[in-house]
Amino acid sequence: MSAQTPLTIHTDVVRPEWIDYNGHMNVAYYMLAFDMATDAFFDHIGLGEAYKTKYNCTTFSLEAHITYDREVLEGDPLMFKTYLLDYDSKRIHYFHEMYHATEGYLAATNELITIHIDFSERRSAPFAPEMMERLEAMMQKHKNLPRPDKIGRTIGIRRKTG
Repeated sequence: MSAQTPLTIHTDVVRPEWIDYNGHMNVAYYMLAFDMATDAFFDHIGLGEAYKTKYNCTTFSLEAHITYDREVLEGDPLMFKTYLLDYDSKRIHYFHEMYHATEGYLAATNELITIHIDFSERRSAPFAPEMMERLEAMMQKHKNLPRPDKIGRTIGIRRKTG
């Protein structure tokens, strides 16, 4: 967690079973691909399976938004960038960008908020102190990064005026 750049810790490839009858990646599999990027992010910061085992705590998604910017096809290599946007004692707000790994174009984005859960009670609970320290260390590196313009998007039909 030393670089002051978005994390680039996850790559993948568009799998044949992710293709729909339009010949491109189906919308459902974007969420799956982003979920795998989240797993890589959480493993990177120490919030993965070992954390769950040690503290009997995990995270649940509270909200997720996806934008679909350009299609990807079977076999296309994918590269994900991850930004930590904010956190508090129980929540993490983060953002993924999915790029075509060789052509370099932005294919999709995913903005999420997750909540820390005490698994024995299945209720929200504060992060362990060591996780708060890791989140703060990463936040110090990410807080001055340029913010992608798709963060905080709302959905609706934009009407032309005049």
